[in-house]
Amino acid sequence: MPEKTTSVQIVLPQHCNGYAKPRLFGGQMMAWIDIVGAVAARRYTNSAVTTVCIDNLTFLNPAYLNDTVVLEAEVMWTGHTSLEVRVDSYVEHLDGSRERVNRAYAVFVALDENDRPKPVPSFIPVSEAEKREFAAALERRKQRTGK
Repeated sequence: MPEKTTSVQIVLPQHCNGYAKPRLFGGQMMAWIDIVGAVAARRYTNSAVTTVCIDNLTFLNPAYLNDTVVLEAEVMWTGHTSLEVRVDSYVEHLDGSRERVNRAYAVFVALDENDRPKPVPSFIPVSEAEKREFAAALERRKQRTGK
């Protein structure tokens, strides 16, 4: 399996709404997901990438001001010029325990020096977990494209 790409953020005031107990803006989390997903995709393809879509994003738990947010991204599927990256986001507590905030699947297209799509290295699932993720990625692709 490709190596995980990890990003760690501390939720700062500019990342929050104005409630009495400030929560992380969903849009800020989406930006962090897009960035860490793109880094994973760039590392995998050794090229520039562009975001095609981020699938359904459901917030399971909140992140609050001063929380530590950990995002872990890894490639789950590749097509000819595109690839899907899973990004798991967690709030990490001071004792090291984690609660998942969300899981997102982002699709990127690799780009050549002329900003045209270019072929990506094939991802061949080996473990049972990889095979399940790969099959699920094919189903998500079918739902997105009808193919």
